[in-house]
Amino acid sequence: MYIVIAGGGKIGEYLASVLLSSGNDVAVIEEDLATADRLSVVLQGRYLVIHGDGCDSKYQEDAGIRRADVFVATTGQDDDNLVSCEIAQRVFNVPRCIARVNSPKNLRIFKEVGIECVSSTTLIANLIEEETLLGSMSVASSLTRGNVTLIEVVMPRMRHHSNEAGILASSVPMPPKSMIVAVSPKDDDDVEVVDDDTVMYAGDTAIVVADNEVLDDVRALFKGL
Repeated sequence: MYIVIAGGGKIGEYLASVLLSSGNDVAVIEEDLATADRLSVVLQGRYLVIHGDGCDSKYQEDAGIRRADVFVATTGQDDDNLVSCEIAQRVFNVPRCIARVNSPKNLRIFKEVGIECVSSTTLIANLIEEETLLGSMSVASSLTRGNVTLIEVVMPRMRHHSNEAGILASSVPMPPKSMIVAVSPKDDDDVEVVDDDTVMYAGDTAIVVADNEVLDDVRALFKGL
């Protein structure tokens, strides 16, 4: 995943380190030059440090916000965190925005504009890491005859469909030579054979039969829902 973090203080640095160690790509926007310079030295992995104001759309764009999967505001100022998240959400259509909220009285404001808000750095990291696992694909079985593989795909948080309402399995435009045959709901060991009424939600596991030549197409399709 590609994550842009506004604020390179202790919380922003810790969050960036955790996400980088998990193999994510991270950009940090930090207004203080000395802090930005230090981050450029201490961080390890695929990262970018931008010296600038996270509330300024120019610096968000410099950080690659247009391709970001998640935007996180971690500064100590709730006003700045709200503004930077709103820019990321409304101007650049980042699918997921998370803000550190320093004062509990401001929680309602963030929620009203659709921004996820947390007060714990660990919670922020866990929220993002949970999302990283979604959309992952693993091989359950390679059938002995032909080039067919049985795969399990964890449903990602959807950008183009309602995550609350879910999506009908029968309406997913699967690539040729592939089909969803069963679904295992999140937090449930049961496996349901797909029918016309089967609804899938983020975190559910879709069991797919696919020709080996379209496996990449299957992965791309689920990530693009």
